[in-house]
Amino acid sequence: MNAQILVIEDEQQIASALELELKRAGYHVTIAADGDSGLKLALSGQQWDLIVVNEELPELNGIEVLRRIRKSGMRVPVILLAAQDTVSDIVNGLNQGAHDCVTKPLSMEVLLARIRNLIQLFQELTDSAAVLQTADLVVHLAERRVIRSGTSIWLTPREFDLLLYLLQREGKPQSREQIMQQVWGYAHIGETNVVDVYIRYLRQKLDRHFKPKLIHTCRGIGYMLEARN
Repeated sequence: MNAQILVIEDEQQIASALELELKRAGYHVTIAADGDSGLKLALSGQQWDLIVVNEELPELNGIEVLRRIRKSGMRVPVILLAAQDTVSDIVNGLNQGAHDCVTKPLSMEVLLARIRNLIQLFQELTDSAAVLQTADLVVHLAERRVIRSGTSIWLTPREFDLLLYLLQREGKPQSREQIMQQVWGYAHIGETNVVDVYIRYLRQKLDRHFKPKLIHTCRGIGYMLEARN
């Protein structure tokens, strides 16, 4: 069955363009024109494969819609459409539970690539084993829950996706370009330093207070996850 996508977007021209392009790509699309109706659809019991939500919406804004979706316990991937290309807007969206942020004006090609990547990633999670483990690190895929030495560790959706990517390739060095392409879903040419930033976040949460260290720098290549004594 083709993926079901909910688009919460109040700008009619953008919503129509998204609906057209997504349907051309083979997706089933439902449009909501404001935050209230979008949230009701999101929580209606319909099995959504992905939600796209505009940050600036009438009634409930996109961040509040996202916050309530996450509060409900839904594990659906969400892409936030941000009006400003600023670090604070993007970080705010990611911290509230967005898996990705795309800034306006939209590049439809980039957005479609990110949608494909997220849907594929979540499908792989559904089809794979329920739990992954190395050393004292345990990752529950369905719940997207991470435990180290019996301690639950909260990760943002992007941090979790990065950890999962490295864990599934344990012991194999991954270049920054590979990580960017597979975790972020597109080639962010010249700006792979975002990978370094998120590696630092993971190290602070997963390695700072635990042994053995799991995330290692591979000089001249990138990074690798491996339990070393």
